[in-house]
Amino acid sequence: MNSVAALGNDGHHRVMDTDVPTLRAARLDDAAAIGLVHVRSWQAAYAGDFPQHYLDALDPTQRADGWRHILGRTDRDRQADLVADLEGKIGGFASVGPCRDDDAHGAGEVYAIYLLPELWGRGLGRQLMSAALDTLTGFGFDEATLWVLDRNDRARQFYEAGGWHADGATKVEDGPGFPIAEVRYRRSDLRVAAEPDPPPATSHP
Repeated sequence: MNSVAALGNDGHHRVMDTDVPTLRAARLDDAAAIGLVHVRSWQAAYAGDFPQHYLDALDPTQRADGWRHILGRTDRDRQADLVADLEGKIGGFASVGPCRDDDAHGAGEVYAIYLLPELWGRGLGRQLMSAALDTLTGFGFDEATLWVLDRNDRARQFYEAGGWHADGATKVEDGPGFPIAEVRYRRSDLRVAAEPDPPPATSHP
């Protein structure tokens, strides 16, 4: 099924098919649902890469508290959080804003983009990324970066298929008892429109 994104009169990114979520700005009352997506996506995506005991201990309630703090702030300059709303159920989220890296000053950054695992492979990741890049464009950015786990082949393939490329920057974060090695991706042309859903057999985040 093909779904074409459109911008509604209320400023929300909408799609023509009713089974595809509305992409909208996150609200404070979305915090619990975002926390759940955050935890469940990490548990699925990073199994085998992060220690299992760490993944099992991730707490959606704790993540929700963090998101309430983020969504409740009023001093966020050119930052935004988007959710994929499927008839009241949050299926994914993305966070964007100015790049935090000193060597990429002036670029935007996709801080996070995650979906519930059961929604992988339906084209929603591309729709959400498109909305995230549209938001960065609206903030005045014409270039963006993001960081991805170096061993996350699924995500890296998704980004590369969407026009991103590894720019050579790497870092190792100190995780809770284990290192997290990441690579940076960059995209220069942010003027994109939402793409059609892929065929059912195609796998995307």
